[in-house]
Amino acid sequence: MHRKIRIALAVIFWLGITLLLLDFTGALHGWLGWMAKVQFLPAVMALNVAVIVSLILLTLVFGRVYCSVICPLGVFQDGVAHLNVARKRKNKNRKPYSYSPEMKWLRYGVWALFVIALVVGVQALVALLAPYSAWGRIVQNLFQPVYLWVNNLFAAIAERANSYTFYTKEVWLRSLPTFIVAAVTLVVVIILAWRNGRTYCNTICPVGTTLSFFSRFAMFRPMIDANVCKGCKQCEHNCKASCIDVENRKIDYSRCVDCFNCIDTCKFGALKYRFAWGKKEIPGQARNEGKGQARNEGKGQARNEGKGQARNDKEAAQQGDAGRRAFITGAALAVGTAALKAQEKKVDGGFAVVLDKEVPVRDIPVTPPGSKSVKDFYRRCTACQLCVAECPNNVLRPSTDLKHFMQPEMSYERGYCRPECTRCSELCPTGAIRKITKEEKTQYHVGTARVNAELCVVEKGVECGNCARHCPAGAIMLVKDNETGYRRPVVNEEKCIGCGACENLCPARPISAITVNGRHNHIEE
Repeated sequence: MHRKIRIALAVIFWLGITLLLLDFTGALHGWLGWMAKVQFLPAVMALNVAVIVSLILLTLVFGRVYCSVICPLGVFQDGVAHLNVARKRKNKNRKPYSYSPEMKWLRYGVWALFVIALVVGVQALVALLAPYSAWGRIVQNLFQPVYLWVNNLFAAIAERANSYTFYTKEVWLRSLPTFIVAAVTLVVVIILAWRNGRTYCNTICPVGTTLSFFSRFAMFRPMIDANVCKGCKQCEHNCKASCIDVENRKIDYSRCVDCFNCIDTCKFGALKYRFAWGKKEIPGQARNEGKGQARNEGKGQARNEGKGQARNDKEAAQQGDAGRRAFITGAALAVGTAALKAQEKKVDGGFAVVLDKEVPVRDIPVTPPGSKSVKDFYRRCTACQLCVAECPNNVLRPSTDLKHFMQPEMSYERGYCRPECTRCSELCPTGAIRKITKEEKTQYHVGTARVNAELCVVEKGVECGNCARHCPAGAIMLVKDNETGYRRPVVNEEKCIGCGACENLCPARPISAITVNGRHNHIEE
């Protein structure tokens, strides 16, 4: 029963957080936004004392259930490990897991490095190691594009039926370095979970190590009754954390994540999840009782091991052929799609090719309205990519600058920050972007536009004024040049809020003639 409850809650949390990261409409935030705010590191960065204390108390009472229920990366590892265990169980001679001693030097070394990076402000390293941030990058970079492609397929079908239930969403690569980091992280986590279950959680994850300090003293814990234990090692072979030492009838509670697999697999009732304060495991009186039994159990197993071998080999061969056919078909489709995409070009009136805009060089990065300053934003941000995934205007993207690597920044090649949009401030779980209203947003001056006269189309004898017409703050005026007779844009820096409408809508290519440079402080208090 404990295991079923744990799995049900874990599925709810995992689906909720994943859907929150996939959703681009903002419709799910009102229902699921709290799931991001109860993650451990975002709560620490937001100084959310209530959540931090609640998670510590939860660990002191029930153990590390946070890692097996609330953490999306931990739940994902359980899913991968479950698939591997099911595969290994088909082979009677292979055991899924076995006890291994704690790798203290690696575990606490990574934790110390994480704490130092957090204090010093090396946020790129913090974001790389934090489990919630890692899952956010994986979902936003790898899963959301597939989600959007499926949405666009439904949008095309709905359009043919004269329905606007779905609408097409542009799919584009926001940052190649962040994409690579997300892909490598996913591969590493899958390999570790496939081979050794919770290795990532108990050697790399700093949140797991932090909670392990409290889980040692949990009020309720799985405990071994050595008088009942037969030494069959079924619990040990099913422990994803490799923390059950049957030989010595001990459990390393600093690594136990309370998955309750051991309790469900014990046939003799020797393992129970019970009140543990003031109690100790009963000494290993029956340490050798199970040896003869294990010997006898193996005799009957050998008789039937070979019967299904030929059948399994045949099925494996068929599955392999099917897998190869699927791979070849998928590769052909991918190549065909890429070839078609390569032929697509944006054209103006069907004649001139329109160049894509390039990111200009900014002296100061532009951070979203709601952030007090550039420094405060990057100090609090954990690079979970939630704001990037849900930005409806394609303004936010992960930074490629090493100083702020993977943390969001604003850029206006595909859109601009509309004055009526406050979605990122409503989503941020760390307090890096404070929740603001539409009226309060106009008080935030995140950047200042500047004009490069050499790139302006006025220099080519073309009247434009596009930047002045679309500036929502009225910060751009067209001033007549007495020498040429043309009107040139001039920016009133006191009015400019840095929304990027002028940069986005400027017809100059590939670099806009008017660009936004960030400001260190966004609001006067």
